[in-house]
Amino acid sequence: MTESVVWCDGTFVGTAVAHVSVFDRGLTVGDGVFETLRTYGGVPFAARRHLDRLERSAASLGLAPLDRAAILEALCAISERNGLGEARLRVTVTAGVGMPGSSRDTTVPVTLVAATALGTPAPSTSVVVAPWTRNERGALVGIKSLSYAANVRALAFAEAHGASEAIFANTVGDLCEGTGSNTFFVRGGVLVTPALASGCLAGVTRALVLELAHDLGTPVEERAASLDEFLAADEAFLTSTTREVQPIAHIDDRAIASVPGPVTEQLAAAFGRLTASDLDP
Repeated sequence: MTESVVWCDGTFVGTAVAHVSVFDRGLTVGDGVFETLRTYGGVPFAARRHLDRLERSAASLGLAPLDRAAILEALCAISERNGLGEARLRVTVTAGVGMPGSSRDTTVPVTLVAATALGTPAPSTSVVVAPWTRNERGALVGIKSLSYAANVRALAFAEAHGASEAIFANTVGDLCEGTGSNTFFVRGGVLVTPALASGCLAGVTRALVLELAHDLGTPVEERAASLDEFLAADEAFLTSTTREVQPIAHIDDRAIASVPGPVTEQLAAAFGRLTASDLDP
């Protein structure tokens, strides 16, 4: 079996020898950011949007400017180097090597690009409401940070309850997001998704779906939405890089009446047409 390779600060190396320091701040304190992309036909999708967000996240954490051109070149090459067709791509940027503790004493980031095989998302999924909240006023709001332990714990809770995603409310009880996805629901023909002020991440797929909905003439509301509204939805779906537009079949113990609902189905089809026609929307 051919050894897979990763890109580490400008060099492709085998995974058997690739390493980061035990004092890397991404490892010791989660001081870093990341992006997940996917390929279609071996080409990274929406790379410009993902790199825009990566740069915003890095700047928000006070990391040194990224070598965007080098990262993009690695993203475009790594699937082929690993013999992958459709792949999940991961860009990780850490604050670099420093002493343990919250105070940062380094300005030299470490940048990694990796590729793994990507499966086909299930035609629908079940979600549960997490027993923990998102802090819409927290220091990491809007940043795709390496500090993911809360998501790991919530996703384990979901899987223990037969679901593939956990949905967070924020501290005022409004719908926020999933552990790695954005949420949408439909009531009375109106498409609703939490506004960014809810504390949710500005998902790339979320933004594209909103643009597609506007193009299709679908009524859209980005606003504060209660969990009760979400639980009473006519139809609902998740969006993310790897899920694309994935209908929700169950929220906790409640079955959604229409799976996929007509709005979900229309948007999923439009998203499929987009990925087939424009890989840098």
